[in-house]
Amino acid sequence: MTLDPLNKEQRSERMSKIKSVNTKPEMVVRQMVYHSGFRYRLNVKELPGKPDLVFKSKRKVIFINGCFWHQHGCNIYRMPHTRLDYWLPKLEGNILRDMLAFESLEKEGWSVLVVWECEIEKDIERTKEKIINFLLTKD
Repeated sequence: MTLDPLNKEQRSERMSKIKSVNTKPEMVVRQMVYHSGFRYRLNVKELPGKPDLVFKSKRKVIFINGCFWHQHGCNIYRMPHTRLDYWLPKLEGNILRDMLAFESLEKEGWSVLVVWECEIEKDIERTKEKIINFLLTKD
């Protein structure tokens, strides 16, 4: 087991700076969608999972997931080496909560798209195409 190079106060300060809304990937997708002519609502609390973008008239939602927090398994995702007793249940809980939210939304007639942080960083044009196709497709 590797020891954390930061002390408890330093780690706490660093973790407190991690945002849960208005993240860089969210802002990139929001701007892209808006400039493509689509209008949306943000983080609608009444819907399961509080989707990042909600297109009510289309009954479509988009979740913009961070690869670490939602355990994507890509090249930018790394499991912490310390405090696994904390991190494993936390991250597994995120995955379970996502799965339940997606199932609930689909049962209620919503279409769900997940956009991963790494997709945005890797190929923004391909990500834009994926989102636009999702929004234009009639279900």
